[in-house]
Amino acid sequence: MRKRTLLSVSLLALLVATLPAWVEAGGVDRVKKAGVLRVGSDITYPPFEVMAAGKPVGFDVEMAQEIAKAMGVKLEYVNTAWDGIFAALKAGKFDMLLSGISITEERMKSFDLVFSEPYFLSGQGVGVRVGDKRIKTAIDLKGKVVGVQINTTGQAAAEKAGGIKEIKKYEQLPEAYADLKAKRVDAVVADYPVIVANAKEDGKFVPVKGLQLGEPEKLGIPVRKEDADLLTVVNKVIADLKQSGKYDRMRKKWFGE
Repeated sequence: MRKRTLLSVSLLALLVATLPAWVEAGGVDRVKKAGVLRVGSDITYPPFEVMAAGKPVGFDVEMAQEIAKAMGVKLEYVNTAWDGIFAALKAGKFDMLLSGISITEERMKSFDLVFSEPYFLSGQGVGVRVGDKRIKTAIDLKGKVVGVQINTTGQAAAEKAGGIKEIKKYEQLPEAYADLKAKRVDAVVADYPVIVANAKEDGKFVPVKGLQLGEPEKLGIPVRKEDADLLTVVNKVIADLKQSGKYDRMRKKWFGE
């Protein structure tokens, strides 16, 4: 660990008072010089992000737009496969991620990331085919085949549930929904708001009401440790959106009541 002078520590504390003392600034200047905020996302996860008429839309997309606006730069959304998205961030492919990402210690440690303040509270729900009454509780998943998106907290929740006959892992969640409708899996585990939104859009599967696997999850916006000064902007945007009431309007727009 490198030593810092008292002066440098004091200046850092003033710049990023809400962040750990070891964080070094750097991301804000780079983004402003480039004039572009590059945001990585797996744009197959409505209502957080999805492609519509050839462009990304969704709750997370509007969050990214607000962050770019606050920085006075353009926004570039980079569609990236979920499996490998954290490694791509670590490698510098983008400045931050916005993709319905749960804050976990494992992700922070494995990829040297730091997260923003939570901007959404979610949880893992279960989707089943319309008319299928077999699954009402977590115990009912025993002996079933369950679909999840690979390397997500949905996969982790399914693995912890225990007794599941097989957990089928998919690169993208729509592939799991397709297998659910085709009766190749009995259920899909994913963020409950995402299951609700997709069920409304599709009409051939429904969320199991009242069933949540594991504890509620806080969603955040990760950046590399060396770019942690970006979080001063991100956290201020989150706070300002909530204080102004715009956050509630965005949430109602994309998630309903």
